[in-house]
Amino acid sequence: MTGDAASPTSERARIAELRDLLDRANIAYYADNDPFMADSEFDALLAELAALETKHPELADPASPTQRIGGAPLDGFESAAHRVPMRSIDNTYSVDDFRAWYRRCTDALGHDPAIVCDPKIDGVAVSLRYENGVLVQALTRGDGEKGDVITANVKVMRSVPLRLRAKGVACPEVLEVRGEIFMPTSAFDRINEERERQGEPLFANARNSTAGTLKSLDSAVVRARHLRFLAHGAGESQGLAHPGGGPVESYFDFLAVIRTLGVPTSPLTRRCATLEDAIDAIERFRETRASLDFGVDGMVAKVDRFAEQEQLGSTAKAPRWAVAFKYPAERRETTLVRVDWQVGKGGTLTPRATFAPVFVAGTTVTHATLHNIEEIRRKDLHLGDTVVIEKAGEIIPQVVEVVAAKRPKGAAPIEPPTQCPSCGSEVTQDGPKLFCSNPECPAQLREKLKWFVARGQMNIEGCGEKLVDQLVETGLVRSFADLFRLSREQLLGLERMGERSADNLLASIEEAKSRGLARVLAGLGIRHVGESAARTLARRFAHADELLAAGESDLAALDDFGPVTAASVAEWLHSPRAMSIFRDLAASGVDLASRESRVAATGSPFFGKTVVLTGTLQQMDRPTATAKLEALGAKVTGSVSSKTHLVIAGEEAGSKLAKAHSLGIEVWDEARFLAALGGASSAS
Repeated sequence: MTGDAASPTSERARIAELRDLLDRANIAYYADNDPFMADSEFDALLAELAALETKHPELADPASPTQRIGGAPLDGFESAAHRVPMRSIDNTYSVDDFRAWYRRCTDALGHDPAIVCDPKIDGVAVSLRYENGVLVQALTRGDGEKGDVITANVKVMRSVPLRLRAKGVACPEVLEVRGEIFMPTSAFDRINEERERQGEPLFANARNSTAGTLKSLDSAVVRARHLRFLAHGAGESQGLAHPGGGPVESYFDFLAVIRTLGVPTSPLTRRCATLEDAIDAIERFRETRASLDFGVDGMVAKVDRFAEQEQLGSTAKAPRWAVAFKYPAERRETTLVRVDWQVGKGGTLTPRATFAPVFVAGTTVTHATLHNIEEIRRKDLHLGDTVVIEKAGEIIPQVVEVVAAKRPKGAAPIEPPTQCPSCGSEVTQDGPKLFCSNPECPAQLREKLKWFVARGQMNIEGCGEKLVDQLVETGLVRSFADLFRLSREQLLGLERMGERSADNLLASIEEAKSRGLARVLAGLGIRHVGESAARTLARRFAHADELLAAGESDLAALDDFGPVTAASVAEWLHSPRAMSIFRDLAASGVDLASRESRVAATGSPFFGKTVVLTGTLQQMDRPTATAKLEALGAKVTGSVSSKTHLVIAGEEAGSKLAKAHSLGIEVWDEARFLAALGGASSAS
C-alpha cells in the first residue's frame, strides 16, 4: 500500500489491522509460545504502522504497539501505593522444613490443601495494573506498601501486553497481575561481554542487571536489553471471570484465565493434589532448572484456593499460605591451571582464571574473573590449587575457596605482573587495582578506540569492534587522530570491506570531525571525565587550547568537580601525552571548539541559569533541548531545588512541576521556551 494512493478511510482500517496483527504476534510469541511471524516481518509491519500513525495523529492510541518504541528520557521515578500489599515470602531450604510448613497449613484448614508450585525466577517483582483491558501502571514491589512507577520502561517490553486479549473471555474492569521481570541468560552474557571489552566491571548477576535496567531514565536502554515478564500472582481485580462465566476461585485457574487474556505465565507451573506430589515436583525441577535461559533459585509453593489463602492469612511480614523452597548453589571442585591478565581501556589489569573444565549449574565452565590482586591474596590462590567453583546468582562463575588440603607440593603463589602482558611496560598499583603505565599500549588503544567511536561519544557509524581490531592489527590506526586520516584505498584493502561500506564510513568520520569539544573529551577515556563532566568543561572553556592552559584551581571551581577530580584531570591535561593528542586531532581536521561555551551565550536569557526540563516536549526531544540550553549558557539539571532558576514544563509534567510551584520558581511552557530559543538564536 502506498501512502499517496491510499484514502484516509483505508489508512484508518490499515492502522487498526496492523495494531491487531502486531498485538496477536506478541501474545503468540510470549504468552502462547506459538509464534507465527518472523522478527524481520514484525519490524517491517511496526515501521509501517509508525509511519501511518505519524500521518494520522488524531488516531493516537496509548496501547498501540508503536508505544513500545519509547519516548523522551524520564525525569525520575515517582512512587505510588499498592492497592493490595506485595508481601515477601518466607524461605525454606530442606524437605523436612517444607513438610512442616504444609502440616501447619493442614492443621489450620482441617484438611490437606492442593498446592501450586511455580519456578522462583531470580528477577525483579512488579505489579501491572490493567483498567478495561489497557495497561495503565507498572509498579516495583518497593517496600511492599508502595513502589516506583516504571510504566514507561515496562511499556517497551514486548512480553507485556499493552492491551489484554478479548478471546473468549471479557476483559475485567480492573486486573492487577504480579510477576517477575528478568533478563534472559543469553542477553545477560552479551551485556557482560560488552562490559568486559570496555574494561568495565561485570554485573554480578542477571537480577542486579535487571534492576539497574528498570531504573534507567532512558527507555531505549530497557528495550535494548530484551527483558522478559512472567506472571506469578494476583493483586486487585474487578470483573475477572472464567470464559464460561463464574468467579475465579483458585490461583491455578487465575493463571489459566490471564493466559487467555494474553499475559505470559510459566509453562513449568504445576498443580499438586498432595504433599508428596509437591515434593516430587520440587525434586524434579531441581534437575532441570539449569537448562533454562534465566536464573531460578527455587520453587514457590502456594495453597491453591483463594478462600483457603484468606483463611490462613498472613503474618506482619509474609503470607502463611506460601513458602519458597530454595535450592543451595551448586558447587564443584576443579584445578586452577593458570591466571591471565587482561588490559582494559583505562589500563586496568584484571586477572582471569583458567581451570580444568567443570560442569556446574548446567554448563561447562573453564574461566572466572578473580577481580583484582587483593582478592587473589585474600583467597591465597596458588597455581595447581584445587578450587571450589559456583555460579553467583546461577550465572557468573566464581572461585569460592581453595581446598588447602589438596594443594600440590611446590605450588607457586600467584604474583602480580610487573610488566604489562600486552606492551611490556611497567605495571603500577592503585589500591587493589593494577594499571599499565603506557598510554600507547596496544591493548588499551583497542579498547579506547572502541569507546571513542561509540554512539555516546564520536558516533562514527560503521566502525564496530571487529573493524577497530583490524585497523589496529594492520597498523593503520595508532592514535585517535589516525581515524580521521583514513583513506578510501586503505579501507578497501581491509577484509570484508566493500566500496559502499568504505564510503559510508568515511562520510561518518567526516561528520564526526565537527562533534565539538565535549564529545571529544567524553571519548578520550580521561579518568573521572564522563559525558557530564565533559559538558561541564566544554561550558567553561571555549576551545581545547583554553582547557589545556587551565590550572587545577580553575577546574576545582567548576560545578561537580571536587579536589580529587580536579587534581587528576589537571595532571592529565598538562601531560605531554594530552598535548600531543589534541595537537594531533587538530591537525587531522577535528574541530576542538566548544558547542556549549558561555562565550557564544552571554546574550541569551538562559546564560548562567540552572534549568530543569520536565514533561514531554512536542517540538524536540529532551537531549536536543538540553544541548540547545547548554549552548546558550544554561546548566541543565535533573532535579528541582532552591538553586533552580527556571523550569520548562512540557505535557504530562509531574512532581517536578508541583515542586517548582511550591518553591516559587519561574515556570515556562513549551511555546515560551521555543520563542526564547528563536530570539537567542537570532541575537547570536
